[in-house]
Amino acid sequence: MITPAPRLSSLRVGLRCRCPRCGEGRLFRAFLKIDDGCEACGLDFGFADPADGPAFFAMTAVGIVVTTVWGIWAATVHPPIWAQFAVVIPALLVGCLATLQPIKAWLVAEQYVHKAEEGRWASVGAHGKAPDSYKRTGF
Repeated sequence: MITPAPRLSSLRVGLRCRCPRCGEGRLFRAFLKIDDGCEACGLDFGFADPADGPAFFAMTAVGIVVTTVWGIWAATVHPPIWAQFAVVIPALLVGCLATLQPIKAWLVAEQYVHKAEEGRWASVGAHGKAPDSYKRTGF
């Protein structure tokens, strides 16, 4: 008899970049390349498709934090423009690169938990047959 896997926190396994089902196997085979499956429980990661979501969330969150800190620093200290560029641009780059993988893993875990899949249409453009008394006018 197969026992169901325990319910794990999608945020916790995402931030650890682990399998959303067992929480043990690694999710990535390279920096942002999702592995084919979990080596611990055998879950196929073929369902995972976070698309551009991780980049959007990483850039938005890091951008808000870095811009807020920069604004406060620039208003209080009045550093020269070269110092601002020397601090802000690396902070944005490092912040985005550091958060991209955990955010992608979290979104994959959310897809697993909510059984997300590609949208399907109930119909392919047909809205039913018009009644026989309907007379089309116009073109």
